Amino acid sequence: MSERRVAHHDCDVLIVGSGAGGATTAAILAEAGHDVLIVEEGPWIEQGSVVPFSLDQMDKQYRSGGVTVALGLPSIAYTEGRCAGGGTEVNSGLYWRPPEATLDRWRSRYRIRDFATDDLLDICEEVEQELSVQKVPGVHTEASEILRRGADRLGWKNDEIPRWMTYPDGAAATDGKRQSMTRTYLPRAFAAGARILCEHRLDKITRTGRRATGAELTYTPGSAADGAIDGSTDGSTDGEAVDVTIGFRDVIVCGGAIQTPAILQRAGLRHRIGRTLAVHPTVKLAARFDSPVNTPEDVSVFQVKQFAPNISFGGSASHPGLVALALTDNWRDFGSAVTAWPDLAIYYAAITSEGRGLVQTIPGVRDPLVTYRLTKRDRDLLGQGLARLAMVMLEAGAEEVYPSFKNAPLVRDRADLATMTSMFAASKASVMTVHLCSTAPMGDDERRCATDSHGLVHGTDNVYVNDAALLPEAPGVNPQASVMAVAIRNARRYRDDRSG
Repeated sequence: MSERRVAHHDCDVLIVGSGAGGATTAAILAEAGHDVLIVEEGPWIEQGSVVPFSLDQMDKQYRSGGVTVALGLPSIAYTEGRCAGGGTEVNSGLYWRPPEATLDRWRSRYRIRDFATDDLLDICEEVEQELSVQKVPGVHTEASEILRRGADRLGWKNDEIPRWMTYPDGAAATDGKRQSMTRTYLPRAFAAGARILCEHRLDKITRTGRRATGAELTYTPGSAADGAIDGSTDGSTDGEAVDVTIGFRDVIVCGGAIQTPAILQRAGLRHRIGRTLAVHPTVKLAARFDSPVNTPEDVSVFQVKQFAPNISFGGSASHPGLVALALTDNWRDFGSAVTAWPDLAIYYAAITSEGRGLVQTIPGVRDPLVTYRLTKRDRDLLGQGLARLAMVMLEAGAEEVYPSFKNAPLVRDRADLATMTSMFAASKASVMTVHLCSTAPMGDDERRCATDSHGLVHGTDNVYVNDAALLPEAPGVNPQASVMAVAIRNARRYRDDRSG
């Protein structure tokens, strides 16, 4: 039996994760002259090699095929991108600036220094230019028009949400090209000399006192796309598993709101880490119309904000496999509708939750245990949201609405809607989320926060966080713009501190 191969790398800054936080951080620091090494657990998947929102994409670019669950009553399914570029490669690309009132509240409540709202919004403007954030110049999908039409008939506030896309002149919604991290900030980082190790799982960060001294990883090849990656190294020569060690000056953890606290806990860092998971829980329904409305490779770009920030409505991925999944809560009565999937689209109602969750590592178990507790107010809001969303669908002309909760009734009119409302219970619903944050909140109030105002983990000299885990609370909108603005702010502070 041959000995296991060993590889070693050195760098100034080790960045763990290559999503919205990691990629932006890598670009800023590499361009400032730091020797940057990025480690990414997932593969590099070229855009266009998998169909967006398909089951194939879920298998290749999501953790655990996109079926991870936070335990609770009810349990909440959540998704994590696991590939180069992280969640920016697999999400809808919808872009919301952080609300000014939210930034002001975070600054005050968590004692965040150098957190001027105007400065962060200036960074948002830079990001919008870099990612070509814009509205659809041409025709929208019918699924988008349904949400707009239903809200307009009810007199409810709605608007098109811009996306990080490029479009040919006058192009339709489906002609956009996603400007994710593998198209934008990662190439910038590589051009400045950064390297990336894809398919490398971080097993451990070693520490001596307040300082992290190294990292231990495992390289397990087999799922990366063919072809070379600019700026990359792979740590092996023959496709065998390789033990990898990395020496660094500083480490910046950007693994996302679930993996970042797990990495820190495995390094023995636990103060306020993983204790305040915040998400935007959602409930869904499928709506059937009298003509084809399903666009499997795209989502609605309209959202309804009449009841924001408590409740908002939007369109979800409606690939045929996901349509089938949306009908499974009452498959006996709803299952036959799956054959008409071209006439169906899926929509969601999301809430800003008061509840919080925990991320906890368990010795000997690879993935952390995640739990989440909805409050009574949260459960009530989910019911209100689903009822109002069904009303939007009826007003838009839906012939049938299929709510996603156990033994839900078929909804064809207002009378059925009243029945649905009386039967709904959050404990019976298929609750899920794609927005996770707040597991290592930043701020100088150590009673509340895991890191200082710029992401340095309290009690350490060289361990930083720079991703969604830093956001003190769920922002009430898609958090990725907030993540990138905060990450760029922190990376520039790090750059300036190291240049003195």
